[in-house]
Formats: sequence, C-alpha cells, structure tokens
Amino acid sequence: MGLDTLVRGLVIGFSIAAPVGPIGVLCIRRTLADGRVTGLAVGLGAAAADAVYGAVAGFGLTAVSALLVRQQGILRIVGGLFLCYLGMRTFFARPAEQAAGAGGAGLLGAFTATFGLTLANPATILSFVAVFAGLGIAGAGSWREATVLVAGVFLGSAAWWLILSGVVAALRSRLDLRALRWANRVSGLVLFAFGGAALAWR
Repeated sequence: MGLDTLVRGLVIGFSIAAPVGPIGVLCIRRTLADGRVTGLAVGLGAAAADAVYGAVAGFGLTAVSALLVRQQGILRIVGGLFLCYLGMRTFFARPAEQAAGAGGAGLLGAFTATFGLTLANPATILSFVAVFAGLGIAGAGSWREATVLVAGVFLGSAAWWLILSGVVAALRSRLDLRALRWANRVSGLVLFAFGGAALAWR
C-alpha cells in the first residue's frame, strides 16, 4: 500500500509539473542566466508549493480549499502582476557571459519567489482536487497514506525540475551571448503574456 501510494504521488507530481507554463519558462530562464543550481532552486520552490496544494487535496482540507477558491480573484491579480514584472525584468536583462555563482541568499530568494508565485495560482489546487478525485483518493485514507502521497507529489514534481534544469544547463554552454539575449527577450514576452492572461481572465 505504501509503495503504491508513493508511486501514485510521484506520477501526480510529475504530470502536474511537466506542462510548460510560467514557472517552466522562469526555470529555463534562470538556468540560462544563473546556472543549474539556481534553476533547480526555482523548480524546488514550485515543487514545495505543489506539495502544499497536494496536502490540501490529499488530507481533505475542504475549508482551506474553499478559501483559496473564494480568493482566486485576488490571487490571480497578485500572481499576474508579479509575472508581468518578471517578464519586463527578464526582457531587458543583459545575459551574463557565464553562469553566476549562486550563494545561499540567491538560492533562497529563487526558491521563495517561485513558491509564492505557484501558491498564487488557484488553478493548481483545482488541478490537484480534480486529479485526486478522479483517482478516488481526495480526502480519503489514513494520515499516513496521505503523507506518503504528498511526499510522492513533491518528489515527482522535483524530479521534473531536476531534469529540466539539467537539460537546459547542458545546452547553455552551446549558446552565445546573442542567443542568450534572444532567450531573455522571448522568455520575458512569454512571462508577460502569462501575467496579462491572468489579469484578463474572469
């Protein structure tokens, strides 16, 4: 039962993290600009937020879920504005000739910023509730089973970010400054578009 639950959590976490959205674009951009470790820190922030939302769904915390859904308008505005800010900052950023050495403060900042941005997306909790309900595990089972499931969600999500940051870091050495500059511009436009869509969505 424990291994089966863990595997289900791994699959859920990986499948929810894998579609490329604003966090994926941010992870790619930060990996190109600052190296693999920073890109992974960005991804782990998203994985931690996925684990929080997975816990809300897995432990059947309906009050928390209902509160998040009720406040989704405010959360969308906050997340949308932050994405627009990141988009503009990324678009005008100058690419470094080599990846910067990331210190503890830089890694913590990358982690916390992405953690907050992912939490500000109410669609994430709705995705988890839908997936858990579809599998017949939302709010069901013991606390031990729910804990194992949430751990699997985190590990599955983290595995995706490890793969993504690793692949992008491997490709970075093949890109010149002009290509990195265009990567910044494209990433900035995509992030700004995601932010604009969040602000315009009703």
